[in-house]
Amino acid sequence: MAFRADEAASSGYERARNYLISRQFSPAEREKAEAVLRDIVDECGPVIEGYPTWHPLISNHDDRHPETYPSERCGYRGLDHTVCFAHGFITCPYVDGKSVIESALELLGHGCASISAEQIDVQFYAPGTVPVLVKCEWSRPLETENMVPKSLAVPLMLEKELPAWKWASRAETWETMRPYLLGTPHGSRSSLFVSQETALALKKIYMAMVESGMFGPLKTG
Repeated sequence: MAFRADEAASSGYERARNYLISRQFSPAEREKAEAVLRDIVDECGPVIEGYPTWHPLISNHDDRHPETYPSERCGYRGLDHTVCFAHGFITCPYVDGKSVIESALELLGHGCASISAEQIDVQFYAPGTVPVLVKCEWSRPLETENMVPKSLAVPLMLEKELPAWKWASRAETWETMRPYLLGTPHGSRSSLFVSQETALALKKIYMAMVESGMFGPLKTG
């Protein structure tokens, strides 16, 4: 089935709304929560299931064990009940969100982006949680629909993949690497992070590295 970005974004939004806006909330709380959620989607992009390994929000991981979702392995502390967007995520711990904010601000920035974090004045997930919004603040403009341009995606991908030549013994196929390089959800040629043009550039450059033999022989089966 062809990848339809609009359908994937709509499905993700409904999933996030059902998760974050509890039926325990009063009608006024639910109305406020949904208005804030829509504002966050407008600012941070659609709801996603996993980031490309090169995305600044999760790239502070051990490159031998790549991550696609924010966690302690990416440098965060105190995350709980988390929903991710293309360029940010909401997490809803029951305790003070200070640990989340401090750990996010401690993460090493990139020349092209930095990470911000703040507590938000709304109730999400359940009564008693302390919602925190963590955002990727890009220093260069994104494309339409909050897509990362290839001028950013390609060098960020190279920074993550090139060092693997030092320890890799086998090269992964493009089919295996797509969720790691395009993010999830994705299709064969695009995702909610990158356009077809950018995805094609990522594929061409990744396959050129594979074909050089720098990672070792290609895995089959």
